Amino acid sequence: MAPTAAGNRLENLWDDAKAASMTEAEKLLYRSNLLGSDKRVTNYGGGNTSAKAMEVDPLTGDLVEVLWVKGSGGDIGSMKMDGFASLYMDKLQALKGKYRGLAHEDEMVGYLPHCTFNLNPRAASIDTPLHAYVPKKHVDHVHSDAIIAIAASVNSKELTQEIFGDQIGWLPWKKPGYELGLWLEKLATENPQMRGAVLESHGLFTWADEAKDCYLTTLEIINTAAVWLEEKSTGVAPFGGPARPTLPAEERRAVAARLMPVIRGLISKDRHKVGHFDDQPAVLEFVGSAMLGDLAPLGTSCPDHFLRTKIRPLLVDFDPANPDLDATIAGLAKAAEDYRTDYAAYYDRCRKPDSPALRDPNAVVWLVPGVGMITFALDKATARISGEFYVNAINVMRGASSVSTYQGLPEQEAFDIEYWLLEEAKLQRMPKPKALAGRVALVTGGAGGIGSATAERFLKEGACVLLADIDGTAAADVAAGMAKVFGKDVVRSVQMNVTDEEQVIGAYAEMAVEFGGIDILVSNAGIASSAPVEETSLALWNKNMDILSTGYFLVSREAFKAFRAQGVGGSVIFVASKNGLAASPNASAYCTAKAAEIHLARCLALEGAEAGIRVNVVNPDAVLKGSKIWSGEWLDQRASTYKTDKEGLEEMYRNRSMLKRSVLPEDIAEGAYFFASDLSAKSTGNILNVDAGNVQAFTR
Repeated sequence: MAPTAAGNRLENLWDDAKAASMTEAEKLLYRSNLLGSDKRVTNYGGGNTSAKAMEVDPLTGDLVEVLWVKGSGGDIGSMKMDGFASLYMDKLQALKGKYRGLAHEDEMVGYLPHCTFNLNPRAASIDTPLHAYVPKKHVDHVHSDAIIAIAASVNSKELTQEIFGDQIGWLPWKKPGYELGLWLEKLATENPQMRGAVLESHGLFTWADEAKDCYLTTLEIINTAAVWLEEKSTGVAPFGGPARPTLPAEERRAVAARLMPVIRGLISKDRHKVGHFDDQPAVLEFVGSAMLGDLAPLGTSCPDHFLRTKIRPLLVDFDPANPDLDATIAGLAKAAEDYRTDYAAYYDRCRKPDSPALRDPNAVVWLVPGVGMITFALDKATARISGEFYVNAINVMRGASSVSTYQGLPEQEAFDIEYWLLEEAKLQRMPKPKALAGRVALVTGGAGGIGSATAERFLKEGACVLLADIDGTAAADVAAGMAKVFGKDVVRSVQMNVTDEEQVIGAYAEMAVEFGGIDILVSNAGIASSAPVEETSLALWNKNMDILSTGYFLVSREAFKAFRAQGVGGSVIFVASKNGLAASPNASAYCTAKAAEIHLARCLALEGAEAGIRVNVVNPDAVLKGSKIWSGEWLDQRASTYKTDKEGLEEMYRNRSMLKRSVLPEDIAEGAYFFASDLSAKSTGNILNVDAGNVQAFTR
């Protein structure tokens, strides 16, 4: 393999000892995972791999040739064996007799299930013919930035010949499908010396008769392209050189924190979106460059790119040399509307009689000079991945514009991919979104029993959650545990004292940058104290008021600011207490502060209604399990008040309830979920008692 410059060579990770005992199908998975583990080879979900292997037919017992190929919608870096489709090669060859020509190629996908081997339920992808008909046992198709930079240059055919000679062929742009499979077969058959091909504006195919050889060929071709690009671009200023300054990191995040909730509100009128912010060096180089205004409107080239990012990004009018953030924010509504108008015009120009209906016309990628890139999607993972794809596009534009002239796909070709009926069918098969999909929640007291149970309930329903707690280490530990179950994308933690105004404001800024904004506030941070009034010090009284009254005010005030910036409503849930309605002996500070919470919620419900902001209260009682306030001194005090011991306190609380049942953190979480979800869309100013029944706490 040719050495790469700057130590950026793709390394051979193949382990002969590990692969020695593998079947051909298992070697295919091994090879796929190795290739997909490096984003320099291919993007998430991009590319596909295959192997032709002899297998025992389950009916006849005969050995038959079977194509194992990545199934529809998989990711070669993380897939398992069940991610591969398996098809009889003789039946795939027989499909050629069914082909009626280019105008009918989409119907060929409908025949693929008839070729299934061993009742494999994994659907075969539209790229199956490109693997089946190459006359080699193993085929890799990847979307390396280095290769696509060549493929997206106006003279990509000449560059391919210059770099690879007759070892690598070239094919002009053709939408993936059956016809392209026949083109690739013809190229490989007529040129037996070729080890692969560059597909214009698409990517790389490589092949070999051994799994390891195919893997090494893929690495070699990518490394060769990367070295050539680096050598040819030496001394060439990327993107024409810098034209705008880059703001310091803290300022970049501060600008993003202001912009993202406003953008989110503008594009979330129909369905809530989640945001992602990226200010890595490649992004900053592009958004600060002289060629930003010329290259960005050209759109992306590789089909995988613009399926995730739309055909082009939206450039935000922001001058980092003379920043006027208020003016930029004031102009966002028009920028978003102009983008939607342009996108609808693109749809009208390119639509065909059978085209699917116009999809969401809002921008996915927002580029902010001197600041970075903001992406929005229906969930956090998709927003992040969309950003990763646009970084791929940036890398492609850098390479192509340094050695040639970059070209995006022609508009009609891009539309035919984006609104392909086969892609539409894939979208229609997507599962129904969960109840809180696209919603973002802040849970204070997030490391405690009620807070963590509520966060988990929200995560199960598709929300993103920021756990805030005065104990930052505990919050981080809880978040880490939830990330293992729900994924790292959807949960964050922050240390926050609800009585510290700066920390509260900072937590909202962090949430804006990480997720784009907020939809749900669960104000749950708590303290409990027990003492006769004559033994209640001013410090103890003030501590209760600071946390349970002032703290709830501060987090609610900032939530209201964010809700109004977004303009799509919101839900505030106070976790108060039965004691806010029913007096309790030796707890005057606690009971009074909880009563203040409840009345604050009523006031906020009045203020927020016109903006679609709902404010409701969940009133627990005697939630002992997992609750920090029931440890130590408070537990001793309450046991003393009711003349029992620690072990008898829970039994006493259960028996005093009307239903004779213990109240658990999960019960409070269920109440919070009710008020957070659309199940309670017409409820505000309400109190839900979750106390197993207490007549003194009846609200009427």
